[in-house]
Order: sequence, then C-alpha cells, then structure tokens
Amino acid sequence: MDAIEVIRAKRDHHELTDAQIDWVIDAYTRGEVADEQMSALAMAILLNGMNRREIAAWTQAMIRSGERMDWSALDRPTADKHSTGGVGDKITLPLAPLVAACGAFVPQLSGRGLGHTGGTLDKLESIPGWRASLSNDEMLDVLRTAGAVVCAAGSGLAPADKKLYALRDVTGTVESIPLIASSIMSKKIAEGTGALVLDVKVGSGAFMKTTETARELAETMVALGTDAGVRTVALLTAMDRPLGRAVGNALEVEESVEVLAGGGPADVVELTVRLAREMLEAAGVSGKDPAKALQDGSAMDAWRRMIAAQGGDPDALLPRAAETMTVEAPESGVLTRLDAYAVGLAAWRLGAGRARKEDPVSPGAGVMLHAKPGDLVRAGQPLLTLHADETARFARAIEALDGAYAVGPASRPQLPLVIDRITA
Repeated sequence: MDAIEVIRAKRDHHELTDAQIDWVIDAYTRGEVADEQMSALAMAILLNGMNRREIAAWTQAMIRSGERMDWSALDRPTADKHSTGGVGDKITLPLAPLVAACGAFVPQLSGRGLGHTGGTLDKLESIPGWRASLSNDEMLDVLRTAGAVVCAAGSGLAPADKKLYALRDVTGTVESIPLIASSIMSKKIAEGTGALVLDVKVGSGAFMKTTETARELAETMVALGTDAGVRTVALLTAMDRPLGRAVGNALEVEESVEVLAGGGPADVVELTVRLAREMLEAAGVSGKDPAKALQDGSAMDAWRRMIAAQGGDPDALLPRAAETMTVEAPESGVLTRLDAYAVGLAAWRLGAGRARKEDPVSPGAGVMLHAKPGDLVRAGQPLLTLHADETARFARAIEALDGAYAVGPASRPQLPLVIDRITA
C-alpha cells in the first residue's frame, strides 16, 4: 500500500477501506507518509467527504496511534464535556467541580486558546501555582482528592491527531467536518470517560456559523462516541453573542468563582446547570441536583480542592491588567447586537489570546461587558471595559469593535441559549 494510492482513491470520490485508513494513519504517525502527502489527502477529504464507517475507522486509527486511559480503578462513573469553543466560554471551570460535587468523577483534558477563542488551560494558569501538566498517576490522585481534574493531554494520547491538527491549521483544511469530528472524538474516546456531553457552539463567535453545520458536526460526533461505546449527547448552544460578561483569562476565572458562589451571569449559570444535568444523566448518576450544589457551597468546596490539588492557591489574588479603557454607549435605547467574534478578536488583540501556539498570553487582559443584547442602555454609559498591559493595544482592539454593537429602539430576536439536543 502507498500514499498515492490512498490519495487517488479519495480524490476520485471512492470510499477508503479500513485497511487503507489504518495504514495511512500509522504510516503518517511514523513519518513514512510525508506532510505534503497527508495535506493532499486532507484536502481530498475536505472536498469529497467521508461516510460514517470511514470517519469511525479514521477515528479509531488515531486512537490506536497512542495510549488509551483507564479509570476502572475509580469507584464512581466518569463523565466529561467538550466545547467546540467560543467567546467567554468559561463553562468548564464551574462545571467540572459542580459535577464532581453531584457524584460523578470528571477527568477533563483541555486545551489552550488560539485566535479569538479562549483556552481553558490559559484561564486556569492565571491562578498562582496551578499546574496544567500532570502524569496519569497525578490525574488519578487529583480525581480521588477532588472528584475532578482539568489538565493538558499528554504526548501519548492520539499522537496522530497532534500531527494532523497542526497540518490542517496551515493547509486550509480545518473546516472539514469529518476531520474536526475525528480530531475531537479520538482524544475524548482515548481519554477513557464513560459518558460525554458535547457543547457545539453556533454563531459568529464559533467555528460553526450556522445551525445546519453545527448539527451535522454534532450528529457526526455523537455517532462516533456511540459506536465506540461512550454514552454521548450533544447540545447546540448560541455563540452569536459572548457568554457571560467576562472575556479573558483571569477575568473569566473571577466570573466562574462567582457562579460557584451561587451568583454570576444568568446565561453562564443556566448553561452550566444544563450541561451538569446532561453529564450526570449520561453517567447514570442520580445524586444531588446541580442547581442546589451551586447554592449550598458543595460545588465551591470541590473547586477549591481541585485547584489546590493541582498546586494552585484558591485564595490568591488574580492578575490584573495595568491599563483599562471604557467604551461608552453611543446613544440611549436597547442594545440590539454585540457580536461575539468581534469581542473575541478585541480580547485577543488586548493580549488575552495568541496567534501561534508558542505565543504567551496576558492573564489580566480581556473585555468586561456592562450590557448584553436586550438590555436598556443610556448614551454615555459604560458598554465595555477593555483591559490590557499596554495602552498601545487599545487602538487595534477598538478597530475590532467597529460595527460590532448596535443600539436601537427595541430588542431583536436572538438565538435561544440552548438551540437543540442531539442523541444517537
């Protein structure tokens, strides 16, 4: 078997056999298939697609390229959540300890931000002392101590996906739904969790801009999880406006702690509780109601244990940006629009995100929203506060926000926070 044969098959609209898929993933991981050959195959997949069998075989081949984690030593079911990413999407932070407080273990492997979308690990690293890199034994220890762990995936987990992900990023093949789905699910299945809830974002601040493409991705991932024996459900959720009021690393940690303390923005609370209930149901756990766990302090206790078990100080002051700038409402009326992508881009330019994986982030940088779409505002009142370490960053952030918000006489229809629920 050779790479050209596999490329030609997909180029000419043929199905790839399981043997072809197994060979090409293994050979690429070992370096026998060159980057330019895998680039050609990825483009052929983007243009011509894959059916359910091909995607499942591709996903399993990527899982077999590395280790598979095992939580059978734990005495309670495991559940995990994956979000396709958005602006102000800090849900993992309150969600993991909340689900732990309600009776399930949560082994959560998370990533870093790139471009306008924030990364869970970047947010948590704004807490002094907190460590993202843990060995498998350390993960097990944190789970037993706190019930939840949020950390980086080790190098042994789906190494084929790591190579292919970097290649897709520079060859214009990121948007392929078969490749997105197999990338996400190879890591999540290899992670070894028994139940998985997917939060598939829809709107300007998400990778999936329309409900139709988001639904296709969700259905594909649910099928992959189900075929692999993982109880999987997906929610389609709105990302046409930012989630919550904080966008940035330390800013989002602060807002997450507010939620765990029984407060916080209504949309963040609603989505956190809804996802927690889905995770517990998928895991077969019928313990405490998540809404009660946010009010009685048990979720906050789990958060403090989780942060401390990973070396962080839950009582430490979080970093603050050195400079702030206020954006005011241009007129009085109803805030009819606040574009999620533009706010995410502004936060990125302020220093909260990165253009390349190796770039540093500013933990205190970001955007605070003083109004959300549907709120009444007065001319001259603060609409947004920009946070940055250098005043020079403000001009480009303001550029990103040009045309991103509008004030009018009445509210406009918005996407519901939870648009749909997808099951096998």
